[in-house]
Amino acid sequence: MDGGVRRILGTVWFVLGTVAMVLVMVGVLFLIDRFYTGGNAELIDWQPTRSPEVEARNEIDDVQQMLEAQNEMRRRRGAPERSERELRAEVEAEELEKLRRRRSGAT
Repeated sequence: MDGGVRRILGTVWFVLGTVAMVLVMVGVLFLIDRFYTGGNAELIDWQPTRSPEVEARNEIDDVQQMLEAQNEMRRRRGAPERSERELRAEVEAEELEKLRRRRSGAT
């Protein structure tokens, strides 16, 4: 064989070897996924940083802080303050309107 054919064969073997290695890696990952009996969180040793109760409390605190900040701005403008009940009613009305629009097919 001459040099040109050897170079082409070398390139072909390199490409085939690279593709084969990728396929082997995908196959190994597939087998691990198929036969691993633990959960995903266990696989990466993941633990939640906060409990769901703490997350819920943080959400409630965030809403209260935002409502207080909004009411401070409203006081400066001379507008009446909003209560959490009013805010919840407004959010509920908006969510119901979204559902109605979604059901009717309009966005």
